Amino acid sequence: MTAVNAALLGSILLAGLVLAIAWVAAARRAPDTRWPRWSELLVGFVVAFFDTLGIGSFAPTTAAYKLLRLVPDERIPGTLIVGTAASVILQSLIFITSVAVAPALLAAMIVAAATGAWFGAGVVMHLPRRAIQAGMGAALLIAATVFALMNLGLLPGGGAALDLVGWRFPVAVLASLVLGALMTVGIGMYAPTMILLATFGMHPLAAFPVMMGACALLQPVSGVRFVRGGWLAWGPALGLAIGGVPAVLLAAFVVKSLPLETLRWGVVVVVLYAAFAMLRSASTALSREPSA
Repeated sequence: MTAVNAALLGSILLAGLVLAIAWVAAARRAPDTRWPRWSELLVGFVVAFFDTLGIGSFAPTTAAYKLLRLVPDERIPGTLIVGTAASVILQSLIFITSVAVAPALLAAMIVAAATGAWFGAGVVMHLPRRAIQAGMGAALLIAATVFALMNLGLLPGGGAALDLVGWRFPVAVLASLVLGALMTVGIGMYAPTMILLATFGMHPLAAFPVMMGACALLQPVSGVRFVRGGWLAWGPALGLAIGGVPAVLLAAFVVKSLPLETLRWGVVVVVLYAAFAMLRSASTALSREPSA
């Protein structure tokens, strides 16, 4: 392990500890805290399991919360960011040490993503409900499109590089900054990061440590803002955390891989349905507003 990787992992673990302390402190003051229900634990386990294998967690979790009505729409982004932080930190410990992405690129993209998420969280908490619904609806449509393109083999295949040089380096870092901010409204980083790096000729596996590391740092960083503002559903968030950790270990060390194409088509159908439900909710909220 390089010194840069060790510093990154140390920063991630420290950020996770700060989030845990802030979460406990905020939960003690909040009047609506509770333990997760079995359905919320099950959602946490399932989405973390398939996230570790490459499906992603934000779109399926958003779809589950919307269709099962487990979380108010405006609280879904904060619940996702805070609740999945533990499983993503665990994933980062596995993937950062197993795929040798250039340390400078890895560190720059991770720090940029965390910076974007910090500012993004502040914006999301002040957005009206309909804006959050519209943003998550758009995020779900993007996710469904990417899943379909992956199954059809229409995404860039990538190359063999594990580093970027020249103008590609700052462009990738800037893109990571933007993607970090978009994470706070529910647009997951894995698929966009994979497409970006593959387009620039990097190995497809390079997306794993970049995305996992970025999420593992940005989620605690932005999650502190969500928990301090109480902008999450406490029980479902805890369900994601408790259910997610054993699922990551099972997927990473026991199952390791699955034929995911059929599953992705199923995810496309569910996510599309949830996207239109979310956009319909946003449209309904807008139509009920009094005209100027």
